[in-house]
Amino acid sequence: MSTTTTSNPRTVEATAESMHLDALALAGAAAVVSAAAMLLLGVFDATGVHEGVVAMMEQWHLFFEPTVVGTVAGIAEAAVVSFVLVYHFAWLSNIFAR
Repeated sequence: MSTTTTSNPRTVEATAESMHLDALALAGAAAVVSAAAMLLLGVFDATGVHEGVVAMMEQWHLFFEPTVVGTVAGIAEAAVVSFVLVYHFAWLSNIFAR
């Protein structure tokens, strides 16, 4: 069994580029998903569905409360925290991928 290798620099660059994450795009997507989940929790509380989950989120998040202002504050908190964490995760992943 033989392995064929090529010395084409474009092939090597394309392979190396495909392993890197776009940290800003990934962090932005995570922030949007987290904000949507927090909004969904606010809607759950307003409709009386999944009250246990809403109570847990009140304990876990500093600013989330089952009010309109608390929901908006929870959305902002979730978006910022997830953006920062996922951005650093992608940055660290790109360092290890080099």
